Amino acid sequence: MRNRLILLPGWGLGVSPLEPLAAALQRLDEHLHVEIEPLPELDSSDPQDWLDELDERIAQDVWLGGWSLGGMLASELAARRGERCCGLLTLASNPCFVVHEQWSSAMPGKTFDAFLAGCNADPRTTLKRFSLLCAQGAQDSRGLSRLMLGGAPHTAVPALMAGLELLAQLDTREALQSFRGPQFHLFAGLDALVPAEAAGALFALLPDIEIGLIEQASHGFLLEDPHGVAGAIQAFLHECADD
Repeated sequence: MRNRLILLPGWGLGVSPLEPLAAALQRLDEHLHVEIEPLPELDSSDPQDWLDELDERIAQDVWLGGWSLGGMLASELAARRGERCCGLLTLASNPCFVVHEQWSSAMPGKTFDAFLAGCNADPRTTLKRFSLLCAQGAQDSRGLSRLMLGGAPHTAVPALMAGLELLAQLDTREALQSFRGPQFHLFAGLDALVPAEAAGALFALLPDIEIGLIEQASHGFLLEDPHGVAGAIQAFLHECADD
């Protein structure tokens, strides 16, 4: 099913930020079937629980992609499936969301811990703050933030917390190194959540894969400029089809 792409959303904001991108991709290629698969709503932050559910829900032999946390989970699922995955693409997705000794191009641990505590105390305010960070760097950051927040589902607090805890512990470097299929990773130059330097760090780790950077764009670039992002994805898919 090389003409089928499954996209996974990021944390907290649901599927709506991906819908304009999916529509733009469909318009570019009528033969490409794009589907958005919601993230699991689990109380567990064990990555294997999330991957087991996604593996059961998503058809085999498709392209896997995702935004932010969704891209990290797509990376792990691609590595798990190996030859049963056509290829991988991620959008504003850091191999490690939180800084550690081997990966400095990420969110500082203290910043993340404050975010986690805020979500536990006041999830709605934290989601609003998160949407503002997603939109920071966009031309109309407040409008983009309102758009994202307006489409966010009412997720139970335990599931929101589990998703954040999952985000903190995922490290997809090994998965990206082990997956032998085609890969495309697109970053945003003005991203307030995933430093643009992560693009260079990933290229240093994996010089044989496709990595792109849209310089004047926010973490929410897939909603800010769905046609531009769709064009970059479509160019990559066509290049793979020609190989």
